[in-house]
This record gives sequence, structure tokens and C-alpha cells, in this order.
Amino acid sequence: MNITLLTVGKTDLSYIAEGIDIFFKRINRYTRFNIATIADVKTSKKLPEDVQKIKEGEVILSHISDSDWLILLDEDGTQMSSVEFAVWVQKKMNAGIKRLVFVIGGPYGFSADLYKRADEKISLSKMTFSHQMVRLIFTEQLYRAFTIINGEPYHHR
Repeated sequence: MNITLLTVGKTDLSYIAEGIDIFFKRINRYTRFNIATIADVKTSKKLPEDVQKIKEGEVILSHISDSDWLILLDEDGTQMSSVEFAVWVQKKMNAGIKRLVFVIGGPYGFSADLYKRADEKISLSKMTFSHQMVRLIFTEQLYRAFTIINGEPYHHR
């Protein structure tokens, strides 16, 4: 199975980028994982929020194929413990899904079209994190899931 994390805008904080890189390398020991970044919508500061969401949604959807399982990382999504997330990942692997695509949207959330296309929504927390922090938290949790699946000692209970 391939897993893609699709993000809007670059990670410009070096300490976050370094952390993401550490977990990126670790995850690739278990599965093919890549991070794709789409550029912020040009002139976004001048665009109304709803128009910006629509434009970002169009770009995101252009990176999604019909066979992809699309998961939006969304504050209103399903919350899971790390163990529950590991079980969820294992079920997706067992189901024969070829590519999971997790999306971290822009600052105003997702367009209606993205919500319609999404197969699932997952929330990492009831708390709000910066989009850059979400990237690091997600990659760490994905790595943690694979260590749980493989019975490795990274996750302590």
C-alpha cells in the first residue's frame, strides 16, 4: 500500500521539517510513503475565504485518482487513540487499498467538493494546531501505528 500526505503550503519551520523528515524515513521502512505539497493559492490574501477553499480544493482534487481512499484531516472527523488508528491502518492494508491519501488543507479548511469526494474524515485532536504542527503530529502517529502493527516497542502503554 502507498500512503500520501498531501499538504497545502510548504513547511518553513526548520525544526518541524527536521521532525517530519525523521518520521518520513522511518515510515518508509514499512510502506511507501510520500509527502506532496501543493502551493498556496496565488493572491490568496486578496481572495475571500470561500473562493480560496474552492481553488485549493480544485488543486487537491487534481492530485486524487478515483481509486484513492481520501481521508481529510479535519477537526470534525473521527477521533481515535493511537492503537485504534493502528487497527484502522491495518484494516485498510488488509482491504487491498492501493493508495491512502491524507489531506491537510489550507487555513480555511476544505471545499464542499472535497468533503463530497472524501471517503473519511479523521481528527487528530479536539485542540487546534498550526497546519505545520499537524504535519509533524500526523507523521509521528503514522509511524507509531506501524510500530504497533509490527509489535515494536516504540509505543508504550
